[in-house]
Amino acid sequence: MKGNHSHSLQFVRFPGMSHLHGYDTTTTVNDHHRHRVRGRTSPPEGMGNQHVHYYEGTTTFDDGHVHSYRGWTGPPIPLPDGNHYHEFSGQTTFDDGHFHYYHGYTGQAFS
Repeated sequence: MKGNHSHSLQFVRFPGMSHLHGYDTTTTVNDHHRHRVRGRTSPPEGMGNQHVHYYEGTTTFDDGHVHSYRGWTGPPIPLPDGNHYHEFSGQTTFDDGHFHYYHGYTGQAFS
């Protein structure tokens, strides 16, 4: 059979390659209070030991307001059992006259 056609491999996912991480940390104390930053990352961008994850969200409601945050994790940090986690840090948006910094580590990878 003669014909011109092609297939795109752009969206192919290989088993075991896609995963997420949970994260949960607190912000610095500014204006006499702090917030909690928690959620789940996006699937990985990149491959192997060079991949990172995007994350974004809204802090907990404390002192009458919230802040938004977003960023990219660092590269994977391997664990002895073959799993891994990531470090992440950043600054929240400026709301209610101030902002907060945060720093933490994701949990282990899960599908």
